[in-house]
Amino acid sequence: MDVQIWTYILVGVTFALYIGIAIWSRAGSTKEFYVAGGGVSPLANGMATAADWMSAASFISMAGIIAFAGYDGSVYLMGWTGGYVLLALLLAPYLRKFGKFTVPDFIGDRYYSKTARLVAVFCALLVSFTYVAGQMRGVGLVFSRFLEVEINTGVIIGMIIVLFYAVLGGMKGITYTQVAQYCVLIFAFTVPAIFISIQMTGNPVPQLGMGSEMVDGSGYLLDKLDGLSTELGFNAYTDGSKSMIDVFAITLALMVGTAGLPHVIVRFFTVKRVKDARKSAGWALLLIAILYTMAPAVAVFAKTNMIDSVVGKSYADQPEWLKNYEEIGLIAWADKNGDGKIQYGPGNAFAGNKNKPMYDAKNRTAIGNRITTNADTAVANELYVDRDIMVLANPEIANLPNWVIALVAAGGLAAALSTAAGLLLVISSSVSHDLIKKVVNPNISEKGELIAARLSAVGAVCVAGYFGINPPGFVAAVVALAFGLAAASFFPAIILGIFYKRMNKEGAIAGMVVGIVCMLLYMIKYKLGWFDATLPSKEEWWFGISPEGFGSIAMLVNFVVSLVVCHLTSAPPKDVQEIVENIRIPSGAGEATGH
Repeated sequence: MDVQIWTYILVGVTFALYIGIAIWSRAGSTKEFYVAGGGVSPLANGMATAADWMSAASFISMAGIIAFAGYDGSVYLMGWTGGYVLLALLLAPYLRKFGKFTVPDFIGDRYYSKTARLVAVFCALLVSFTYVAGQMRGVGLVFSRFLEVEINTGVIIGMIIVLFYAVLGGMKGITYTQVAQYCVLIFAFTVPAIFISIQMTGNPVPQLGMGSEMVDGSGYLLDKLDGLSTELGFNAYTDGSKSMIDVFAITLALMVGTAGLPHVIVRFFTVKRVKDARKSAGWALLLIAILYTMAPAVAVFAKTNMIDSVVGKSYADQPEWLKNYEEIGLIAWADKNGDGKIQYGPGNAFAGNKNKPMYDAKNRTAIGNRITTNADTAVANELYVDRDIMVLANPEIANLPNWVIALVAAGGLAAALSTAAGLLLVISSSVSHDLIKKVVNPNISEKGELIAARLSAVGAVCVAGYFGINPPGFVAAVVALAFGLAAASFFPAIILGIFYKRMNKEGAIAGMVVGIVCMLLYMIKYKLGWFDATLPSKEEWWFGISPEGFGSIAMLVNFVVSLVVCHLTSAPPKDVQEIVENIRIPSGAGEATGH
């Protein structure tokens, strides 16, 4: 069977499984819709958290960005993994003990203010919509390649699937669907990695195969990739080119952004006890590590095979996979020197925004204004490769069986849809619970609130679909911006809310507003280029820090503003300070100490 038939079979089976679970576990109350009834086991919650956490950015884009950035791509591994440890140890148990449904709920009650709640709702919506844009782009990429539909059509199909089980099942349906999606995505990521590791190095463990000798006796795999990179004019793959301050800033922004992500935090409200929140965090970290330790190996395999099979060879003799991706605009080639061969090196193959290619391979012309065919003859590079295709194309590049190629498609969809569903729930609960129930209409019935939550999810899916069709960049970059927004807004308010009882509403509100505005302005100017005719260069970045890393600066500004304003205004009420004291006392401490 060909790849498309295998894809229809595997994707169809997994989609039927997700929909079946959603019907079986549909939510009948607001508690089931928001926190799955609060009775999920630690292992199931750990698997659901891992699936929620490992989005399209982790499955599709992380190995791709490591493949192109080399050593510099390690910031994503360090930031996202370290951030989860920070979340599990520093925040999750305390937030679970506080016992609220959502992050805006915590902020609204901890800071005894409707204004604080509204600011938190705005921040939650902004972070979630930015994050979900990356997921919908990932869905569109998979559908466009493997089901041979346009990216926009793929996004719409993904919207319908997510809408069905997110609206019907709420957190209860999403949780058990994510357990299934974790199994699918980890199997889909692992199987081709093992195949290719054996194929290239003879070692069945990809994490070890990455540093092993090649089966053809040509030396160590990483040495070969270093040599290929330098021959083509790039830095050695294992050397970094980013400044130390930018590496530190991006890593910190991803870490603290992780600890402020509302769709991950809400997962710890779905278990019965604080102890279960800690257990589920441990399970999730172990399950996440399987993919995260494998991603660098997948990146090395994909980059080496791509260079070997494509670069320097005649375009007429290129393998079918390259032309498949060229037809949907994710690979593009311009024969600058007229030799008919594909040359690859530093610099952009095309003028224009390289992050948004839409290219007609047959007529070699641009679609719209997203990529121009005015090749920059000042650089030798003739090849554009979208970073997000590396994991999806990896089995094809390595000539693996068609069922393995289709399996990766099913895994990519599982990763994107699992996170998209979690984000959509955050959006719907922010509107229905934090905005309507807590601010606009406190007397709304439970049935009315449940209807509002489902209608909010429908609206959120439509907006998410728009961003998936019109993404501001490749998946990992979009997601990194969401982490920066979370770092700039939520992290200081949550940390100070838990560990500093003197922190008051004035300080929290001022800090969140200033932090999110700083991050937004920097992102708009240096990532989206709205204030300039052309996108500003790296030399214009403040302190040499990229937009993906500026969340760490905005976070520090938030902390400073919060603490200064806090000490210039009155202390919070005594009952609020007592709540802060209480959530830091372990459950059962009184019995253990005899008090």
